[in-house]
Amino acid sequence: MITGTDTVAALEDVRRTYLMGSNEVHALDGVSFDIERGQYWSIMGASGSGKSTLLNLMGCLDRPTTGTYWLAGRDTGSLDDDDLSDLRSTHLGFIFQSYNLIPQLDVLENILVPIYYQDEPAPDAEDRARALADRMGLSDRLDHRPPELSGGQQQRVAISRALVNDPDLILADEATGNLDTQTATEILDLFDELSAEGKTIVFVTHEAHVAERASHILRMRDGRIEEVKVQR
Repeated sequence: MITGTDTVAALEDVRRTYLMGSNEVHALDGVSFDIERGQYWSIMGASGSGKSTLLNLMGCLDRPTTGTYWLAGRDTGSLDDDDLSDLRSTHLGFIFQSYNLIPQLDVLENILVPIYYQDEPAPDAEDRARALADRMGLSDRLDHRPPELSGGQQQRVAISRALVNDPDLILADEATGNLDTQTATEILDLFDELSAEGKTIVFVTHEAHVAERASHILRMRDGRIEEVKVQR
């Protein structure tokens, strides 16, 4: 596949098959689409539709059975585990429903986690982390640990962590699922701001009002793309 200079991620006829006893389960069944820099995608679908498998593959946490996934101009299928790990730490930012913060680390240390996995960390990494914490309203919580924070504060730490390495692609998995309505709205407004700043985002959700904020809505059904709706 030849991708354009603004293509961040591209999938070409991607299939992911699992063996369940003697049966084959086609979690992804011929998925193809491109994500351009600055686009904001939401992925929707019922349980078992393939959206979680798709996100794991896009996050280089899984590999296609067949087909090709390009990220930041590289064919991920040609990379070994170490190269995939490097790709994740330098080009991807992850945000999870359950935050996935390390309880033994304070806020600043949690934000800096992706930097610890880089061979050559940016010299201004800690300054970037502090600036992100300030933007998220966490400046007075830098020495606090996750159990001492509210759910909204923990998610803001997770978003800061996802941004600290200035990734090409931000992957969010039901990132507002554990939050109350007001806090969820604040977090979604923050995603809108990041999108307006040119960040490239993929947000998995089962909530229509959340998906409607994105520029592209991709609906999955039985491992296939049922619809792609371009909103702007």
